[in-house]
Amino acid sequence: MVWEERWHPLREEWVIVAAHRQNRPWSGGTVEHTGEEEPAYVPDCYLCPGNLRVSGERNPDYASTFVFDNDMPCASPDAPRDLEKPPGIYRNMPAEGLARVVCYSPNHSLTLAELEVPQVDELLAVWQEQYRELGSRPEVKHVLIFENKGEAVGVSNPHPHCQIYATNFVFKTIETEARASQRHLKETGRVLFQDILAAEREDGQRIIYENERAIAFLPYFARYAYEVYVAPKQTRPSIAALTDEERRDFAEALRAVLIKFDNLWRVPFPYVMPLHQAPTDGGDYRGFHFHVEFHPPLRRPNLLKYLAGPEIGGGNFLSDTSPEEKAAELQAAADVHYKKAR
Repeated sequence: MVWEERWHPLREEWVIVAAHRQNRPWSGGTVEHTGEEEPAYVPDCYLCPGNLRVSGERNPDYASTFVFDNDMPCASPDAPRDLEKPPGIYRNMPAEGLARVVCYSPNHSLTLAELEVPQVDELLAVWQEQYRELGSRPEVKHVLIFENKGEAVGVSNPHPHCQIYATNFVFKTIETEARASQRHLKETGRVLFQDILAAEREDGQRIIYENERAIAFLPYFARYAYEVYVAPKQTRPSIAALTDEERRDFAEALRAVLIKFDNLWRVPFPYVMPLHQAPTDGGDYRGFHFHVEFHPPLRRPNLLKYLAGPEIGGGNFLSDTSPEEKAAELQAAADVHYKKAR
């Protein structure tokens, strides 16, 4: 048995690694995989082409990506300004901003892992446009792009899509990461994420995929069993700053990781995928390194990583698995999607 604490430099917190806990007796809930495949079109899906959405708007017969304002937004330019002042030390402000949905393709069954590289590259170009457009608005301080995939993370609609929250505040994780990156650059003259990449390359055990301009790895300080980062090799503050060549290589790396995820247990792999990008509030973010993080909730084919006392109560993760062992599993997974290898 090994008990180890590993420092997470981007979140500035300790992660407890106790991998022997993976095999502890378990009588709690499990996740079932039906094996049923989604059809290409679902008549009552509010994201499929030509269908009505909750708002009463009808989707166009789109042929590739489709972006629209979320019908149930978490923030709005119409947020009320006349909020009642809360008592004592409490504060509030209007939840001002925009929320959008990006459908990856008209095909209800086609996940991001099953798109071809040009289609993934096209989606990345859409993300670039959205970041530029939304981030240029004076009221927007941060553009968070993310995908929640699978019932295990509570997705209400299985049609492959992501969401964009453009808010008048910076989300806490990004705020912490930006502050840590800025401090590291000031104290060392080096980019924090570049030091992470250097350490991962020196170790070599946890690199999942690499090409000329992009790299994917399961970090030394991973909190979830199959947590993977995908990053450009050059430091860029956001996806919008990628060159066309960097974007293409990034698309290849992203797709390679997604295929390995699905091939691990031959099921559509659930995850939360946030894009970590510099805020758009006009600050100095020269030390911020854009990357995508995957936070998959499963630590076994049917077993969730539950957030409990250490995580919710204490604020630090307890990892039930070894990052090195999980990286080896992903490295061994096939490079061709299991549905195409049939």
